[in-house]
Amino acid sequence: MTDHEIEAITGGYHGDPFRILGPHAVTGNGKSKTTQWEIRAFLPQAKRVELVANGKQVAMDRIHLAGLFTARLASEPSSYKFRITDYTDKVSELDDPYRFQDLLLSDFDLHIFGEGTNYEAYRSFGAHVMTINGITGTRFAVWAPNAIVVSVVGSFNDWDLRRHPMRARTGGIWEIFIPGVQPEAPYKYGVKSRFRGYSQMKCDPYGFGMEVPPKSASLVNTLETYTWNDQKWMDERAKTKLLESPISVYEVHLGSWLKGELHQPLNYRQLGSKLPAYAKEMGYTHIELMPIAEHPYAPSWGYQVIGYFAPTARYGSPQDFMYFVDCCHEAGIGVIMDWVPAHFPKDAHGLAYFDGTALYEHEDPRLGQHRDWGTLIFNYGRNEVRSFLMSNAMFWVKEYHIDGLRVDAVASMLYLDYSRKPGEWVPNMFGGNENLEAIDFLRKTNELVHTVPGVVTVAEESTAFSGVSRPTYLNGLGFTMKWNMGWMHDMLLYFSKDPVYRKYHQNDITFSMVYAFTENFVLPISHDEVVYGKRALLSKMPGDEWQRFANCRAFLSYMYGHPGKKLLFMGAEIGQTAEWNYEGEVEWWLLDHEIHRRFQAFCAALNQLYRSEPSLYEIDFQGWGFEWIDFHDSQNSIVSFIRRAKRREDYLVFACNFTPTPHLGYRIGMPEAGVHREIFNSDAEMFGGSNMGNGGYVNAETTPSHGRPASARLVLPPLGVVVFKPARPLPPLPAAAPETPKVEI
Repeated sequence: MTDHEIEAITGGYHGDPFRILGPHAVTGNGKSKTTQWEIRAFLPQAKRVELVANGKQVAMDRIHLAGLFTARLASEPSSYKFRITDYTDKVSELDDPYRFQDLLLSDFDLHIFGEGTNYEAYRSFGAHVMTINGITGTRFAVWAPNAIVVSVVGSFNDWDLRRHPMRARTGGIWEIFIPGVQPEAPYKYGVKSRFRGYSQMKCDPYGFGMEVPPKSASLVNTLETYTWNDQKWMDERAKTKLLESPISVYEVHLGSWLKGELHQPLNYRQLGSKLPAYAKEMGYTHIELMPIAEHPYAPSWGYQVIGYFAPTARYGSPQDFMYFVDCCHEAGIGVIMDWVPAHFPKDAHGLAYFDGTALYEHEDPRLGQHRDWGTLIFNYGRNEVRSFLMSNAMFWVKEYHIDGLRVDAVASMLYLDYSRKPGEWVPNMFGGNENLEAIDFLRKTNELVHTVPGVVTVAEESTAFSGVSRPTYLNGLGFTMKWNMGWMHDMLLYFSKDPVYRKYHQNDITFSMVYAFTENFVLPISHDEVVYGKRALLSKMPGDEWQRFANCRAFLSYMYGHPGKKLLFMGAEIGQTAEWNYEGEVEWWLLDHEIHRRFQAFCAALNQLYRSEPSLYEIDFQGWGFEWIDFHDSQNSIVSFIRRAKRREDYLVFACNFTPTPHLGYRIGMPEAGVHREIFNSDAEMFGGSNMGNGGYVNAETTPSHGRPASARLVLPPLGVVVFKPARPLPPLPAAAPETPKVEI
């Protein structure tokens, strides 16, 4: 050790601590050239230190006032400890992290991380409790290529940046094993950059847990301690053809769905006992969670993520969240979570400027900043960033059994000029505005996630980008489905108008069928539509109270008849009147009023209808599952159509009246003559309607109409939707062809 190296160790800026600290073979002084072993330790908390090795205790010499100690042994110790007396005369024993000289991460791990193909990088990086040579502790690893020193700091070392500097590996990766560090220990990385004197304590990008905000440290956690009970669900999920199955999604913000007695948010375990049961009772198939990865700023609703691998501690531990997912699966409810790879916040303890450089983001603000959101954009062309994000997607579906990822703000990822003025963006290599690196990243991520049986990905994408939900081998992005933002906009615009004017806007409710089968669409009425002055769904509707509820029932009935999977934000199912407030809760008190209870019953019945009729979900994404009967009667604001199952003879007929004027004897064409049962009526008294209908059935006559061989005269209730199903039983399926006998040769 030179004086300069001693000063670097004690000052906390030595970049190679394993070369100085720990056990080292040294040559004796003078004529004796025998090899001895010198044990060196930097223990600034110690007043005295004794080395306990080979059954003996040796007092260590303080060679620097800051707390650098040494001791010599005649032979290499197989193991040893430090017996420390601190300045309060408290005695404790510590294992030396610098005696664990073996490399912790394999060269292969480092290689595939650097080439962007370490798809489970969370198994290498972050904090992992493990046992080495009989000693239990935690292995830490982090990527910071432009740092001169990275230290682990935490409650176990009094947050002293000098005590646990890490070892540098190729590719800018730092590692260390610290004995005695147990689960739940808070920690950060102290990063000293080689540029501009930058120094900052950072939370772990791969940390499995974090403290409850506003605290910001990562927490050591062992995910393997939870025992899953959902194997049956996972097996069934793998066999399900989801695109041909009913998908009715209940979108939820966990912190504001239901509050406790003291108006506190429920924890994951409390939610697990209530939310899945409610979703099941209401007939939903899935719950979609707004982002639950750790985020420091609650008003971001979770969309500005700091801890990409940590479920927010606001509602409990990682194991508690696993319990919540388990409860959902036990109730037969799938879990989709919002995933946010489009941007991240600038908080000093997060990913921003991680090692004193733009490591996860772009240096050029024209590429690296969302000015509208005040956030930073990932550098999708950097291999290590791709490893980070793709392994994060795999982490949630593998470690937490998440059934689907709804990817937020995909449009902002696809276009370099997204929400930018001329001169505020940089074209790609071909001069275009497509973000080629982001497109490639999304394709590869979708390919990767879909290797997990039964998992789906859903894009929130609002542009006309082609092939979002088409396979990558057809030059698509590879998403399973895409939100239909155009349908949502047109429908809400149409229903916000007074019915007297709707005849001038018939195209708003029919235009979606022009492009309905270009993508695998989800029809969303999400949280974005009930905030910032947009009003709650019920409050968007015109008219008096009766008309608002009737409009809402008609709108949702048309939504469930329209091709595409369904999504509804919490509160809409009970007719919430106020905008969503992330600090409040669903207005459950409204259920004290009969009209809201009846509307809730309507939503449950609509889900039941949807799940019980194959014609409403089996063919959502091909044109042969939908047929217009008539969409030209704009004067009366009436449309009628047919939905068909895979078996063409299994169908439903929808007739929709979007004005308060009832119609008696309104003729529409029917696919066949005969009795058709009225299996659903949005105007039923049990739903809060006027109970105008067809007495349970209509008889279709052999009178052609609307290009159909038969027709029926209907009673169309005011602001109502009626649904008919042929009363005859389905004909038997044709006998399967006999198997060709196998001939052995």
